Amino acid sequence: MGKSKQASNVIPFHTARRSPGIVRTVAPSFTVAILIVIGVISLPSLIGSTDRFADASPSENSAAPSDTEASPTINRTFVLCGAGARTNCVVDGDTFWLDGVKIRITGIDAPETHPARCAREEQLGQAATQRLIDLLNAGSFELRTTDRDHDRYGRDLRDVYRGGASLGDQLVREGLARPYDGPRRSWCD
Repeated sequence: MGKSKQASNVIPFHTARRSPGIVRTVAPSFTVAILIVIGVISLPSLIGSTDRFADASPSENSAAPSDTEASPTINRTFVLCGAGARTNCVVDGDTFWLDGVKIRITGIDAPETHPARCAREEQLGQAATQRLIDLLNAGSFELRTTDRDHDRYGRDLRDVYRGGASLGDQLVREGLARPYDGPRRSWCD
């Protein structure tokens, strides 16, 4: 029995049929070289888009003090953080997650909710948490860096502004937070 040639209509991905009976093979090294060139050409555009919080163009209200750096405006929908992945949610009255990054609002101290030490702190903490959700959902805001970038827990430390006004200061004016002045004080007094 002689070898019989099986007919096949399958052309391997690395070959191309030019005309009947002629098959041209593309060298794998040429394909790899093309992919490398495309990657090198694309790299600058990938590196240029490293801002984790970029949402749109920079804010028209970016009159940030000279010792702070403003980010582009941010507009997301926030919910109360629960179990599972934390992307855009509020932990309590001074901490929230933005695009998977934990942010601690600088300059304020809000009542604890995890766990609260007394009924008064629990009530104030829940009110501060809900108010921060409402404030963040009320429209575009910007984050500003301060003299410290991170706290000892790894949270990004940021001031939060809308239209030139501090959202942290608003929480203080409403009695849902107080100016941060060092070690944690009780909300139970």
